[in-house]
Parts: sequence; structure tokens; C-alpha cells
Amino acid sequence: MNIRDALPHIKTSTAPEDLICYGFDASGLEELPSAVLWPETAEQVSEIMRYAYENDIRIVPRGAGTGMSGGAVPLRDSVILSTERMNRIIELDRENLTVLVEPGVINGRLQREVENGGLFYPPDPASMNFCTIGGNVAENAGGPRALKYGVTRDYVMELEAVLPNGDILNLGVRTHKGVVGYDLVRLLVGSEGTLAVATKIRLKLLPLPADVVALLCLFTDIEASGKAVSAVVSSGIIPRALEFMDREAIKAVERIQPLGLSDTVEALLLIEIDGHPEAIRKEVEKVAEICTGFGADVSMAENENARMRLWESRRKVSQALYLIRPKKMSEDIVVPRNRIPEMLVSLRRLSAETGIGLVNFGHAGDGNIHVNLMVDRTNEEEYRKADSLVKRIFEATLVLGGTISGEHGVGLTKAPYIGMEIKQSELNLMRGIKNLFDPKNILNPGKIFP
Repeated sequence: MNIRDALPHIKTSTAPEDLICYGFDASGLEELPSAVLWPETAEQVSEIMRYAYENDIRIVPRGAGTGMSGGAVPLRDSVILSTERMNRIIELDRENLTVLVEPGVINGRLQREVENGGLFYPPDPASMNFCTIGGNVAENAGGPRALKYGVTRDYVMELEAVLPNGDILNLGVRTHKGVVGYDLVRLLVGSEGTLAVATKIRLKLLPLPADVVALLCLFTDIEASGKAVSAVVSSGIIPRALEFMDREAIKAVERIQPLGLSDTVEALLLIEIDGHPEAIRKEVEKVAEICTGFGADVSMAENENARMRLWESRRKVSQALYLIRPKKMSEDIVVPRNRIPEMLVSLRRLSAETGIGLVNFGHAGDGNIHVNLMVDRTNEEEYRKADSLVKRIFEATLVLGGTISGEHGVGLTKAPYIGMEIKQSELNLMRGIKNLFDPKNILNPGKIFP
């Protein structure tokens, strides 16, 4: 009996058009699943996992497929478990500043809902209008506001999750303190769907900041922009966001979302400061003074519409680059903030040496640079050269005390390189944890570990 016949009350499809639609994510990797299932409750997820466990069927949990590292790409003969129908905002607790949601809730929708009530959910991936909270939890998603407010892990308080054998766990606490036993919630957040399937998620909320001011800082020297980043943060001011785009990223966005920027601009910083209007006024002046000191042309968004136009441009960088090279490769390295200038110089040197165009943008405030290799991954020769360059980029990153992934996870694309950063003894410990949760290796197999 196949899984469709065994679970007739759960929506299932083996139609070719569905298999194609659920066989890829934003990494560009593709593989057809054998079926797609759309459960609507934790109990249905439990039924799916129990049947899969008893019959050795591989299950790949999926949110919206916006991940960049292949985490939602099925291995051959795997079944996709889509959480998109589990999309309720169950409870908004204004007194305790928490919200309980199902994993299929879209990040942007949640933000709009809570902001209507004067509350704030900070994690804001570039794909926030498409990605799901469940996917954010699986990848420990960040975003521009991570500099000041942290990443998804910092907001997950409770998880209801289903183990590979079908057991339903209730982990964490709904209070703002709790140290009873191991913190299994933090273990599951960022585990890329390899240990359990989240079915309910309680998130911490904050009061909505009273005011936000955005500064656009244009530089004619890319190294100076990196030095400005370090100077701003070391000044004692923690911006809400501190974003970076190099010349090629700017040129790409100008094609689809023009800001009217000059061709002489080598880099820009988009800096946001939030808080009480009186308090942030002095901080804005100080940040503008610092950036001007590094040669920047600084302007302030005159109103909310202007501020949102700046963010629309920033969020469309990936889209603009895909229009230029649909099969490009994307990495997301992180270095200590004070090493950003060195990393930018290294990236330009590597690009010149290999002849491969590198386009860089990202969350400079926390050292997270998205490095885009402008190649056609389907061209064997280009892919071979780019693959070699990726390793050199990772080596340069690690030498500077960085990490090879800040928010995209490991998935399939970074699995071959994980040993560059994680020692074998630590990898063995991680494999042991995976085996405890999933002794049959049926839940998102092939991800993280090479």
C-alpha cells in the first residue's frame, strides 16, 4: 500500500505538475519527489511520520521553498510534507507579548498582524513576504534587523513538534524564563528539518518602536564603506539595520528598481535607527557624521514612503541578480565586523584572479555578506571554476575568524564544505544527535552532513 492509499483523508498528489513545483527551492537544485502531502493538523503530521517510519519512507518538510541551500530539495523517492495549509495565527497574547502560530504562516503577514496592534516581530528575511515561520525556524532565519534584535532563535519560546516516529513533543515554556532540563527548543531551531517537524510555534513579541529613520550613505571607495560599518557599531550606537551593497549589486537593482544613483558609487550603506524620536535624533546625527568622515554622501529618507522605496530596492537585489544570471550561485559568509574591509578586498582580488564576477551585498552590521558568483551552474566548466572559487572564499572567511554560513544553513550546497569549519569530533556528536532523533534517517536525509 502506498502512502496515498494509506492516508486517504490527507490531501496528497502525485500529479507531475505538483511534483515539479515541489521539487526545487531557491538554491536552484532540483529533484522530483515521489508525492506531495498537505497535512492540516499536528495529528495528521504525526500520522504521516508514523507511516513513513514504519515503511522506511523518506520525508522532506517544506515551508515556501525560499531557502538558498537546498534544504527543501527532496532526494530521489522522497515525499514532500508541505506545511502551507497549517497557516493559522492561533493566539495573540497582548498581556504577555507572545503569539502562537502554525508553521505555514507567512512571516510578512505575521508582522503586519502584530504591528496593527502596536507590537513587533523583528526577524525579517529578504523573502519575508513569501517565507513561512516554520521555514524560518528550520533555518534560524535572520534578516537586516538581526543586528539589533537578533535572529529567529531569539524569539522561539515553545515548539510543538513531531518526531520521525510520529510522537508529538511539547517543548519550551511560555514564560520569559525557564531552565528546567536541556533546551531542546534551541536545538531544533536551525536543525533544517532533520530532527523533527514543527507544528506549533510560540514567539516572543516586542513593543513596536515609536519611530524609524533611514539614512542612505553613498561611497566612492568600497573599503571605506567597510571601515564605516565598524566605526558606527563601535561608536556605541546599535542601528536597527546596517545593510551593504557593492557597485555591481547597485547597478543590478537600478535596472529594475531605480534610485537614480550615479555610476561612480562603489558601495552604499542603508542604515536604520529606531526608538523614541528624541533619543534617535542625536544617534542619526552621529551616524551621519561618522559616514561623512569616511567620504560618504549621506541623505535621510524624507518620509515613510521614501524609506520603504529604499527597502524595496534592497530586497530586490537577489531578484535583480537572478534576472542577469538565472543559474548563479549564492553564498552567505560572516566575518567579524572589523574584518569586513579585509574581506571585501579579498573578494575583489579573488574575482580578478579567477575572472568570475562576484556581486556582494548583505547585513554588514553583523558581518554577513551574501557573495553571488555570477556563473551558469549548468555550464560544466563554469561550475567547476566556481566550485573551486567557493572553497577559496570559505578559506579566506575562516582565516578572518568567520563562518561559512550566517543564515542560509548547510542543506545540500554547503554540506561538502562543513568539515572546513566543524571538527570531526564535533561532527560525530552532531551525527549522534541526529541518530537519537531519527535512527532510520528518514527525515530530510542527506542534508547538513556530507
